[in-house]
Amino acid sequence: MLVVPPLAHALGWDETVYVSQYDPRVPAAFFSAPRSRGISFLTAPFIAATPSVLVLRIALTLLSSAALYAAFRVWRPVVGARTTALAALLFAGLWITQISGPQAMPNLWVAFGAVAATGWFLRAVTGREPRARWWLAGCVAVTALFRAPDAVWLALPLIATALFRHRRTLPYLAGGLAVGLAQWVVEAYVRFGSVQDRLHVSSATEGDMGLHLNFDNAWSSLNGPLLCRPCTVTLDSPDLTLWWLALPLLAAAALACALRERRLLPTALPMAVAAALSVPYLLMIDYSAPRFLLPAYALLALPVASLVTRLSSRRALALAGLLIAAQLVSQATVLTQVTASAAITNERYRAAADDLRALGLRPPCLVSGPRALPIAYDAGCASAQVDGNNLSTTVAGLLDRAAKVPTALLTAKGQRPPHYARDWTPYPLHHTRGWTAWLAPAGPQGP
Repeated sequence: MLVVPPLAHALGWDETVYVSQYDPRVPAAFFSAPRSRGISFLTAPFIAATPSVLVLRIALTLLSSAALYAAFRVWRPVVGARTTALAALLFAGLWITQISGPQAMPNLWVAFGAVAATGWFLRAVTGREPRARWWLAGCVAVTALFRAPDAVWLALPLIATALFRHRRTLPYLAGGLAVGLAQWVVEAYVRFGSVQDRLHVSSATEGDMGLHLNFDNAWSSLNGPLLCRPCTVTLDSPDLTLWWLALPLLAAAALACALRERRLLPTALPMAVAAALSVPYLLMIDYSAPRFLLPAYALLALPVASLVTRLSSRRALALAGLLIAAQLVSQATVLTQVTASAAITNERYRAAADDLRALGLRPPCLVSGPRALPIAYDAGCASAQVDGNNLSTTVAGLLDRAAKVPTALLTAKGQRPPHYARDWTPYPLHHTRGWTAWLAPAGPQGP
C-alpha cells in the first residue's frame, strides 16, 4: 500500500469526524450513533502530536501495511504460504483497499480483524494451539472497537461453528465480543439512554434499516464514488467490474474443490463469515460505499487464492497470472480516477475553510449547513446540523450559539438559506462551485 498522493494533504468528510474526536486543536464533530471509536483511538496519538495530514497518512499506511501482513500471516499454517501470500496480494490490489490504507476510516481495519479472527478460530479448532483462543478473543475485541455492529455479524458464524465443532472457543468468542463492545455499550447509555435507544437512532441515521435489496447500489458504486448516498450514479466502466461478478462463481468453485478434497472448513468458514458481514450492507440499507464490503473481499480472497494455487499445468498458471495482472492494472486505473475526484472534493472543503477564515471566522466559531463537518474542521470551528443524518441541535439551539460566537451557514449554488438565516449576510466562497457562506449578525465584520 502506498500513500495516495492526491489525498496526502486533506482529510475527507468522515475522516474529519473520526480524527476530530481527539484532536486538541479543534472541537469534536458530532459523532453519530452508528459510529464506533476504534479509528479515533488509533489516530489520536498522531493527531495529538502534529496537525500534519501527511504525517497521519504515512503513519496509517505503515500501520495498515503491517496489519495486512499480520492478518493474513495467521492463515499460513491453515492454507499454506503460497495461498496466503496470493490472497493478501489479491486483496491489497483492490483500489478500495489501497485508498483505505492511509485513510482514517474503520472498514479496512474490520477486514483485518475479520481475517485474523477467522484464521485464529480455525487454528483453535485443531486444539493444538492453546494460545489461538486468546488471539481469537483479541481479534474479535479489536474488530468491535472499530465497528461494533460488524463485530456481531463476524461472531455469529464463528459461534454457530463453535457450537458444532469446538465449544471450548465459545467463552473466548463471547469474552472478546463483550470486551470490544464495552465502550460502545457504555456510550449508548451515557449519550442515548440505552443500547436499544442507540440502535433505534442508528437505524434512523442509516435510513431506517430493514429489508432493502441493495445489490444494485453496491454494483453501481463499485468504481466510485466513495459514498453513494443517495445512490443515483450509473456504473462507470462496467468492463472493470467483471471481477465482482466472477467472485461468487470463483468462491463456489473453491468450495467444490474443498468438498472433493474433504477440507471443507478452511474454505467454507471464511465464505460464511464474508456472507454474514455483507448482510447489513447488501440487505439492510438503501445506499452504498465501496468500502462497506472490504471485510467480505478480504475473506473471499482466501478461497479464490486457493483455486489458483491448486493449478498445476504451466498453461493454466500462465493464464491465471495474466488475469491477475490485468486485474491489478484495472484496479490501478480506477484508483487514479477515484483519487483525483476525491482530491478535488477535499480541496474544495479546504478552499471554503480558507475563505471563512479570510472573512474573519476564528475559533471559537460555528459552521452549519450541508458539508459543514469537514469545512468546520479545516477552519478550526465547531459544526452543528439542524436536520439530516448528522442532526445535532435544534434551530433554537443554533440561533442561541450564533448569538455568542461567529457563525456561518453554508448553502450550495442556487440555494436559499433557511428561513431563520434569511437576514444573514451572504459571501460567495471561491473555488467551491458556487457555495455561499451566510454570516450571522453576531459574526465578525472582517479580519
